[in-house]
Amino acid sequence: MNSHRRPAIERGAEGAPLSAWEPVIGLEMHVELDTRTKMFCACEVTKGDEPNTHTCPKCLAHPGALPVVNQRAVEYAARIALALNCGVRPRSIFHRKNYFYPDLPKAYQISQYDEPLAVDGWFEYWVGGEKLRCRINRVHMEEDAAKLVHAGGDAGRIAGSDYSMVDFNRGGTPLIEIVSEPDIPSPEAAREFLQQLRNLVIELGVSECNMEEGQIRWDANVSVRPEGSSELGTRTELKNMNSFRYLQQALDAEIPRQIEVLEAGGTIDLETLHFDPDTGTTTPLRSKEEAHDYRYFPEPDLVPLVIDPDWTSGLRQAQPELPAARVERFTSQYGLSRPDALVLGSAHALAAFYEEVVALGAGAKPAANWTMGEYLAHLNAAGLEAGHGHVTAERLARLVKLVADGTVSTSSAKDVFTRMIAERAEPEAIVAKHGLGQISDTAELEAAVARVVADNAAQVEQYRGGKQQVLGFLVGQVMKATGGRANPQLVNELLRKALGG
Repeated sequence: MNSHRRPAIERGAEGAPLSAWEPVIGLEMHVELDTRTKMFCACEVTKGDEPNTHTCPKCLAHPGALPVVNQRAVEYAARIALALNCGVRPRSIFHRKNYFYPDLPKAYQISQYDEPLAVDGWFEYWVGGEKLRCRINRVHMEEDAAKLVHAGGDAGRIAGSDYSMVDFNRGGTPLIEIVSEPDIPSPEAAREFLQQLRNLVIELGVSECNMEEGQIRWDANVSVRPEGSSELGTRTELKNMNSFRYLQQALDAEIPRQIEVLEAGGTIDLETLHFDPDTGTTTPLRSKEEAHDYRYFPEPDLVPLVIDPDWTSGLRQAQPELPAARVERFTSQYGLSRPDALVLGSAHALAAFYEEVVALGAGAKPAANWTMGEYLAHLNAAGLEAGHGHVTAERLARLVKLVADGTVSTSSAKDVFTRMIAERAEPEAIVAKHGLGQISDTAELEAAVARVVADNAAQVEQYRGGKQQVLGFLVGQVMKATGGRANPQLVNELLRKALGG
């Protein structure tokens, strides 16, 4: 368990004893692996192609068509397991997970059950500057189901559509499932856990984890218990979510609901819930299945999967630098604070962009400020990935150096940045075209300072009377008079001189 204290939630009517509750959260993340072909056949895995154009007798479960394990999927799953500090088992087996659903042509899913690929790992993540550790129960492999397309009537709702069709192109896509222990202490921690775990998987290059395309999705199991208790309460499951924000909102709604039920003398039912972001409430979908409901039994058409320990050792040695290690390196190599290192080092694309800016000659701290500030805001507004768009690492590095050498002031540089995007021009050209160069001419600034001193007699008297903070106001007036182009350091010196020290 994490060493920090879980947030207690106190409930009770006025005058009545208060009982404190704590949430207990476990997460399951499903990730589509970018293996190009399906888990048990050679059909291509694609997005957006015509329905049912990438199928074969194996993924359609025709009689006599036997599955064959995708070796690349095993490698990718093992790399994820190693990054999560799991032990990769030398022997694992596949099972048939039986249940009826129209998007599984076999009427069962090939998955792993009591002998999974990897077990007993842990993942460290950060929440508000505090490092937490969550145990990883298992990492196992399975195949994805096909895609149901609801049509006619109210096609946006299963119950409201006239009919449903099945696209088997997705059926058989390789999946890994990462199952955590119930160590996650809050909705905020659950969100951070998933965001940082997604960054880890992307870093490994085994999945793009595109949430809009359903390449990554998760389930949350949540219960509450009296504060200080070690017993787990009855859990409910929030199923198939692919939005970090909705996950946190769903947990924020479900935890108080469970507390209200228990304090009213009721019991929590083991069930799967749906979260409606419009109403902010959870509602039952179905009773939650237990393992015995799936009638697992070993897949008779697949032999046990035996992994050579030397092969596993080779994978471990070939692992890239992972986000947690990169965050530590950013603090030591570049002298960044841990919060800054977490922003810049957690995601591969942004980290690579920042390091390129520094490698091109920008100072580590100014480069960090610009990357986390104007550049990241630009990416979010434009819907871009780091490294894409007109603002390249080279252009940003040149802009940062223009500030460092005094060519432009920081405020003018922000204007240059905005114009770089709008005009798709070079920073130096924008400075010259719009006259944004920093004013460092002493005579010109002395004239501006004299005007400000003359126009603000009351503030000047306050300063001379000992109110030192007024100097900032006067500096601001000079900057305003010069269109933000004045050299701030020189303005401070000239103002102090004009005001008598």
